[in-house]
Amino acid sequence: MNYNIAVIKGDGIGPDIVDQALLVLDQVGEKFGHTFKYTEVLAGGAAIDAVGHSLPDETVTVCKASDAVILGAVGGPKWDSLTSGDRPEKALLGLRAALGLFANIRPAIMYNELRDACPLKDRIIGEDGIDIVVVRELTGGIYFGDRGHGFGDMGEYMYDTMKYSEKEVERIAIRAFEIARKRNKKVTSVDKANVLDNSKLWRKVVEKVALDYPDIELNHLYVDNAAMQLVINPKQFDVIVTGNMFGDILSDEASMITGSIGMLPSASLGESGIGMYEPIHGSAPDIAGQDKANPIATVLSVAMMLRYSFNLEAEADAVEQAVAKVLEAGNRTGDIMSKGCTLVGTQKMGALLLEHL
Repeated sequence: MNYNIAVIKGDGIGPDIVDQALLVLDQVGEKFGHTFKYTEVLAGGAAIDAVGHSLPDETVTVCKASDAVILGAVGGPKWDSLTSGDRPEKALLGLRAALGLFANIRPAIMYNELRDACPLKDRIIGEDGIDIVVVRELTGGIYFGDRGHGFGDMGEYMYDTMKYSEKEVERIAIRAFEIARKRNKKVTSVDKANVLDNSKLWRKVVEKVALDYPDIELNHLYVDNAAMQLVINPKQFDVIVTGNMFGDILSDEASMITGSIGMLPSASLGESGIGMYEPIHGSAPDIAGQDKANPIATVLSVAMMLRYSFNLEAEADAVEQAVAKVLEAGNRTGDIMSKGCTLVGTQKMGALLLEHL
């Protein structure tokens, strides 16, 4: 098969980690008989520096014409003082909207080799570790709602509006149930239906969708309780589905309890097969270009691309197994380094992954 992939290396360590992920992808192509063609485009701070704004029209055009998008990381202190309002991170919202990427899929998996980095006690983690998927609605809710400001009796005020429609909730719920069907068949829907009217609609629609999935167990949690339960009993969760703002917070919490935020990938998907794949960590400009960054999260994002956009299960499994073998052999980049392991740089980690593929 032949696949066209838009590549946005981005800022900071973005180029370092994406380069290694593309080498892994090339190796997958050679091993399984696929051809991957890359078109590099700009977004984020690099785009601001080059053309004056974070998301050039050319980037959107190329991404729309591609089979998938690989993104490194965007942002950094260099652009924090911009007064135009066009910050690097704005490119992410623009890409999600332009590509119709309404579902963010973020696995939170604790590798047994890294369990010492988990902040939770062993009795909470259990023998088989943590394996959760957070399915976050990505193009609606408070981040995309009406907003404004004015002046009242108590001075200046500002407001942001959280709004969800039936269709928006339905399609993200379907995505969550489909994922759960391939896992442990349990969905936890997170809302704030005891306070928010839009959450009442959310819960009603999720329950309606659940009728089409009688093999899937559904339960509901209020967002504050869900945040607590992730810490005291994370093993109760399989697939968590929730709105944009709640998902933003809970997916970060879920990733941190694994103890390896630099290891975790994500996929942003739409109605079609196209998706955008990126690590969840930031651009880390302080180590950019120094051969220190951990490329594994980006490599695992590539595995998600193989699985979700291209339906290449065997290829995705091969990448994930290579990661597991490299970790089992005791190889670590600085962010996950522990006593008794071998410290390696970005390029060496990439080379080891290629060997195990």
